[in-house]
Amino acid sequence: MCTARSMAEIYEANRSVCKYVHSTSRGHEAIQLATAFHLLPCDYVSPYYRDESIMLGLGFTPYQLMLQLLAKGEDIFTGGREYYNHPNYKGEDKPGIIHQSSATGMQAIPTTGVAQGVKYLAAINSPLLKKGVSGEAPVVICSLGDASVTEGEVSEAFQFAALHQLPIIYLVQDNDWGISVSSAEARTNNAYEFIHGFTGINRVSINGSNFEESYHTMQEVITDVRNNRRPWLVHAKVPLLGHHTSGVRKEFYRTTEDLDKHSIDDPGPKLRKWLLENGVAENELLEIEKESAAFVQTDFDASVASPEPHPSTVSDHVFAPPAITLEKGERSPAGKEKILMVDAALFAIREIMSAFPEAVLYGQDVGRRLGGVFREAATLAEQFGDHRVFNTAIQEAYIIGSTVGMSAVGVKPIVEVQFADYIYPGLNQLVTEISKSCYLSCGKFPVQTLIRVPIGAYGGGGPYHSGSVESTLLTIKGIKIVYPSNAADMKGLLKAAFLDPNPVVMLEHKGLYWSKVPGTEEAKMTEPAGDYVLPLGKGNIILHAHQQKIDDGESCCIITYGMGVYWAKAAAKKFNGKVEIIDLRTLFPLDEELVFATVKKHGKCLILTEEQQNNSFAEALAGRVSKACFKFLDAPVEVMGALNLPAVPMNMILENAMLPNAAKVEQRLNELLNS
Repeated sequence: MCTARSMAEIYEANRSVCKYVHSTSRGHEAIQLATAFHLLPCDYVSPYYRDESIMLGLGFTPYQLMLQLLAKGEDIFTGGREYYNHPNYKGEDKPGIIHQSSATGMQAIPTTGVAQGVKYLAAINSPLLKKGVSGEAPVVICSLGDASVTEGEVSEAFQFAALHQLPIIYLVQDNDWGISVSSAEARTNNAYEFIHGFTGINRVSINGSNFEESYHTMQEVITDVRNNRRPWLVHAKVPLLGHHTSGVRKEFYRTTEDLDKHSIDDPGPKLRKWLLENGVAENELLEIEKESAAFVQTDFDASVASPEPHPSTVSDHVFAPPAITLEKGERSPAGKEKILMVDAALFAIREIMSAFPEAVLYGQDVGRRLGGVFREAATLAEQFGDHRVFNTAIQEAYIIGSTVGMSAVGVKPIVEVQFADYIYPGLNQLVTEISKSCYLSCGKFPVQTLIRVPIGAYGGGGPYHSGSVESTLLTIKGIKIVYPSNAADMKGLLKAAFLDPNPVVMLEHKGLYWSKVPGTEEAKMTEPAGDYVLPLGKGNIILHAHQQKIDDGESCCIITYGMGVYWAKAAAKKFNGKVEIIDLRTLFPLDEELVFATVKKHGKCLILTEEQQNNSFAEALAGRVSKACFKFLDAPVEVMGALNLPAVPMNMILENAMLPNAAKVEQRLNELLNS
């Protein structure tokens, strides 16, 4: 406690040096230390931004914490990329700490995913499960401020933990403030009262400023979770003695009366008084205080002198190196029948789950009764069990965000969002947690997850089951986007996406699943062999123009993907060898080498997409093509997409009027070739 107090004091006394925004644990020290002292290296903990005392209690030094405070290059957590006390840690000597963002409450889902993964590994008796030296089972701690509990995603985590009885403790530190919003303004009840509605989560409320009470309570709760594998919520009432952050200072919004009221519960003087009453000498306490202050000063001076990160490191660790870099295996084995795209996905996952016991599949309606609304998971639960293939509630945020924790403990999750139109509730986790984890943890926690998303219009699906979302997803840096157009690519890309150590979103066109949309019969292809993989980022020329047409300057190329492949192929039949078609297959990473070389060869290019055209990925690609190929172009790069409407109409006549089709592409090719 003396160390934490000295750290806060030295930060305040050196505000010009401590220029990056930060919070301290002042007022929260007792419950944080009491928690940390009971954790083992086999455990997991997600501290939030005010939890520096948890870090001290785990054995991290002030110097290590201060390197992050000052965003120094030798910061062991994030290399100068993250705020103070936004740690992540992977080692044998301390509990695991996954990366988490600064978004309050967002850690609840990924950390619950850790507990979900721990339970699964125990169920299959996996050697990946960490245990204590005496065989202790791991416990997961998710630390939260009281204001964050009002977040909807926290409730999704509570719901899943309660339903599945996960070994997790939600430690809620209640200081009555959410920046300048008081508890009276923000909520009708505290976390202890709120959690009562989640049947199956045990609860306790304590005075978190009293170290003795906090220590014994956390000892009892952690022991119960370690032995009985069930969730708890600990509500700890604490004072807030410091500023919300260094930039939002307490005097801006708090009254003297409020500050005085909180100072009465300062855990430091409380513990000091208790120690004196229990026989510790005054001079011994004075010596501790003196030594702590000197220790903190020495570490602070050393951290100030530590070097800044080198600019050359700024682009390191965006992705972990891919596992699949070459196309391998037999794509079209003799004697195999042609299969539908939906079956290619099903067969690929069946082979994956047979080979990898740590692979699981979950999402809405993918379980035993239905096997997916498109039957894309049919029979998988029967074959692999309900513990590996199972339904979730309507919780897109949990479905997506839980994969952070699952991946961190060694589980390999495949999850499904039922329709692309419904991915938006999950974007918070995808953007805030998943996409940044590898980069901000300096490569320690890439998130290996495969997120399957049925996409696109397929004839009367209407405004909430027909949308395209690739441009939205492509604005997110740190994830990969795959978009197969046929069964062979589906199987090869799905295998590669699963094996990739990074987050991959696989967009699967509903209209191609069953080849029921007229003109898409060629999406059915011979099933590749079980060892076939197709690396991400490799496009494919699916139709070559005649060389004579190219030499005569009478050719053009179409750059497309998904359903656009079939519109382009149908239209190209009218142009007698004048059209070359590239199927991108992967939207990020993008095969720019193939795209640029093809455009330069023809001098005329049409980029075709199903998305609404304005501000789309296709338009952005057109700009890049124009710049890279400017000297080779004989006409402006053309883009063709859907009409710029807010949604796809239900009526199929209106849907057809909105979307591209072969006839519209033919008309545009006529104009381009004659320009």
